[in-house]
Amino acid sequence: MGSGEWCLQKRDSFKSETLVGNETVPEIGCLSIIVLGASGDLAKKKTFPALFHLYCQGFLPPNEVHIFGYARTKISDDELRNRIRGYLVSERSASPSKDVSKFLQLIKYVSGSYDAAEGFQTLDKEISKHETSKNSLEGSSRRLFYLALPPSVYPSVCRMIRRYCMNKSNLGGWTRIVVEKPFGRDLGSAEELSSQIGELFDEPQIYRIDHYLGKELVQNLLVLRFANRFFLPLWNRDNIDNVQIVFREDFGTEGRGGYFDEYGIIRDIIQNHLLQVLCLVAMEKPVSLKPEHIRDEKVKVLQSVLPIKDEEVVLGQYEGYRDDPTVPDHSNTPTFATVILRIHNERWEGVPFILKAGKALNSRKAEIRVQFKDVPGDIFKCKKQGRNEFVIRLQPSEAMYMKLMVKQPGLEMSTVQSELDLSYRQRYQGVTIPEAYERLILDTIRGDQQHFVRRDELKAAWEIFTPLLHRIDNGEMNPIPYQAGSRGPAEADELLEKAGYVQTHGYIWIPPTL
Repeated sequence: MGSGEWCLQKRDSFKSETLVGNETVPEIGCLSIIVLGASGDLAKKKTFPALFHLYCQGFLPPNEVHIFGYARTKISDDELRNRIRGYLVSERSASPSKDVSKFLQLIKYVSGSYDAAEGFQTLDKEISKHETSKNSLEGSSRRLFYLALPPSVYPSVCRMIRRYCMNKSNLGGWTRIVVEKPFGRDLGSAEELSSQIGELFDEPQIYRIDHYLGKELVQNLLVLRFANRFFLPLWNRDNIDNVQIVFREDFGTEGRGGYFDEYGIIRDIIQNHLLQVLCLVAMEKPVSLKPEHIRDEKVKVLQSVLPIKDEEVVLGQYEGYRDDPTVPDHSNTPTFATVILRIHNERWEGVPFILKAGKALNSRKAEIRVQFKDVPGDIFKCKKQGRNEFVIRLQPSEAMYMKLMVKQPGLEMSTVQSELDLSYRQRYQGVTIPEAYERLILDTIRGDQQHFVRRDELKAAWEIFTPLLHRIDNGEMNPIPYQAGSRGPAEADELLEKAGYVQTHGYIWIPPTL
């Protein structure tokens, strides 16, 4: 296939279709991507690099796409371009510096307030000017607004977009909104935010992004579970003893202390990222791969979760966290939490789902660890060596491996624990795994909401954690101090043991080298 054919194929896959009346109309209008909060950290470190990667792969053709940055900061187009230039690195580009320069020329900056008409009217004029220059039919153009902003300004920004920047949708065009987590602080605030945005936009226009749903190994979960026969009979309470979903960082809040203290580790990681992973691990097979069918099954899982018991929660705060000048001296905010969730349904009754997240620990990783029950009638007496486990390493060093017992090579009939290993870097050499944000932004352009959180899903998630969060906020539960660089509070390991998790001693998984 020649390069021209490849570009054409990419461009065709970039376009989506919209139902108008009884006919499916291809979307032929140009695309405007508007990054609100363009001068902030999230935009320059994640949003713009993701757009650049999509551009390098041919998904954002320069003759169809223009990118607008919008923020309060008064800077020029070139000043914004210079701010983000250093973050635009691509292994997928044949001539990176040339591609960076071409990409940056697609970006125009508009300065304005987030709650006043003037800035958004100017923004609309600039977008319309781009659409006119591309000869787009009125109503056929597409506008994607990415809110790289704190949730407190979502309502005012959405009102301004609705009033001044909407595209007409009668000829295949659309307006879509991407909002970042944290979406509220508890059930009440999340529902209020949902209502405010829901009054302005329909659910198909709203994309609540959780970047964990864009990770390669998370997206692999449905394929693993439902496309492999040998997992189907094993994936239930009869064979699985417990499931751990773990997020560990080996650094603290490092300058984000004030922001982090408002939310804590449960709101920041567990209630969204880890709970989303739990849904994919525990859900039933959907009717099809249509987004609504998948999201229906995720909601059913969340609605089956029993109330969290205080005795199945361990909170921690690393020593030195309050030394950050932006953190209150008497902060009760946990930087570590282990929470056990129990799903009350036929498949999972009695299986603890252990969600664990922490900062300033002794390692950095995110993984799913499915531990199977002991072998009945163990004739090899190898229980002490550990149980069978299926581990999915989300980051770093993406991999999945199965821990199992094998005969120790040699003349003796002795057993040893080993693994069947699929390490991505070794198996898929030369294949670049896409960043989560570029995959999810491409999904929004295509109109695929499969990997985004629906309103009722968000509500069900907050219903699980809000009572616990309120008890913590009211000082009824206090975090246990733990040393930075440790495993976290010893009480967390004790809770895992009580839940039935059996730790393997003497076995360490080592990622294979090329």
